Amino acid sequence: MAITQELLADLRAETAELESMIGGVDNASWSTLTPAAGWTVQDQLNHLAYFDDATTLAIRNPTEFSQLADNLIHSAQDFAGEIAEQQSNLSVETTGNWLRRARHDLLAAFDATENTRRVPWFGVSMSLASSITARLMETWAHGQDIADALAIERQPTTRIRHICHLGVQTRAFSYALRGMEAPTEPVEIVLTAPDGSEWHWGQRGGQSSVSGSAWDFSLVVTQRRNIADTGLIVTGRVAGEWMSIAQAFAGAPGAGRAPMGKR
Repeated sequence: MAITQELLADLRAETAELESMIGGVDNASWSTLTPAAGWTVQDQLNHLAYFDDATTLAIRNPTEFSQLADNLIHSAQDFAGEIAEQQSNLSVETTGNWLRRARHDLLAAFDATENTRRVPWFGVSMSLASSITARLMETWAHGQDIADALAIERQPTTRIRHICHLGVQTRAFSYALRGMEAPTEPVEIVLTAPDGSEWHWGQRGGQSSVSGSAWDFSLVVTQRRNIADTGLIVTGRVAGEWMSIAQAFAGAPGAGRAPMGKR
């Protein structure tokens, strides 16, 4: 199976899991606050729908998307938060219909796009595979906030390999977002997958390393957990600094999550 088809299959599966989580709750639960400060379950879903539409626009009309991106970037540092505020009065039905339509259109756009195509995004263009991975990561990460809010226990799957890989690939990006120079020292990453296998990135035997559960690593690089609330083993100053600022998503530098005991 081609990499983009594998990614699309996993994005569809992640979409189905999200739909299952929200399909079994009443409308009042959509107002439940999530661990993201000030964001409800519905805010999380509005965010996903908005950026699904933005990705579809980037594929189908790159010029119009570039204008949208420029306007958003210059309108506010935290434009995702501004967008959430603007959509806060939508009805549950409107959000649900929007989310389903936006995700349907996104998957159709991905399906119809050549593998070699680059997709513009906020700040830098991406390969088609990276664009699909980004939407999968966003679906999983915002889905985790929803699961936490609604006390839903998720079953880890090997789909998180894509998120782990993105987390590794965005190491330098995490520094650049903060105006910092990324260290050249390599960091070895050794993770235990949900199926018990080992996933490995980087040069073996270096001075800096991160090891532990792939699920925990995914939570940290998407800023859904403070590293203190995971079982990750971080060795070396360089690895520790990276894990303190790791950010696999675009936008303003994230503040991360406080340790659960301090919330």
